[in-house]
Amino acid sequence: MKISFYNGEFKEDEELRVMYQDRAFYFGDGVYEVIRYYDGEFFTLDGHLDRLMNSMSEIEIEGVERTELLDIVTELKARNTIENGALYIQVSRGIQNRSHAYPVDVKPVVLAYINEARRPYRQSENGVHVITSEDYRWLKCHVKSLNLLANVMEKERAVKAGAHETVMHRDGVVTEGSSTNVFIVRNGILKTHPADNLILNGITRQEVLRIAGELDVPVEEAGFSVEELLDADEAIITSTTQEVTPVVKVDDTVIGNGQRGMITKSIQEVFDANIHKLNLVK
Repeated sequence: MKISFYNGEFKEDEELRVMYQDRAFYFGDGVYEVIRYYDGEFFTLDGHLDRLMNSMSEIEIEGVERTELLDIVTELKARNTIENGALYIQVSRGIQNRSHAYPVDVKPVVLAYINEARRPYRQSENGVHVITSEDYRWLKCHVKSLNLLANVMEKERAVKAGAHETVMHRDGVVTEGSSTNVFIVRNGILKTHPADNLILNGITRQEVLRIAGELDVPVEEAGFSVEELLDADEAIITSTTQEVTPVVKVDDTVIGNGQRGMITKSIQEVFDANIHKLNLVK
């Protein structure tokens, strides 16, 4: 039995009723987060809730407090028996008859549910193949919006190509993956696109940058070209569910020696240790 949350109610999935007039369906008018937890304990919860509140502010959704969101995710986890999960939570502008303009006197609607999640051990060690594509998304990618059609299309493009992910670029400058942030290592320097409007400032991205500081790995938050990606010594993609994943092939080009690099491995080891330190994974 799985319990989910919608519009103020916790219910079994079979009993949950979602309103078709929710603006999330009409317009993708809302924002979301995916929060990982291990052995019943949330990981980087504060970062996710902070970003959700920031996304709400960016699109002018008001009426939901951070404490309310914290109570929802905490209660939802407690009501389910899933020990290792990915908790999805979204906030839409509300329910109304279809009209583009923001509704008046309508309350936001919160939806939350949990899926079981496993750690990506195999890909973390062996690495993955990615392809590249032009980034044709909107210019507010720092907002974790429900509007993900371009991301979905690019993920499918990767699947059809037998790859794991699509890495996108604007005019030849790498931005991010369809569901990941992207790093490269060249000459011992860890490089990633700056956290501006062209990428989502991933929570795992932030963790990797912090870990790099602990390891005294030089970091540059600056744009880099597709050519630099292809010529990198190491490449990494990161996300909440994919953690820290090495990239061993981009399009038809092998990255480095085609295996996980030493800096990548060092970052993974600290990331893993941070989970173990909190007694999250036994």
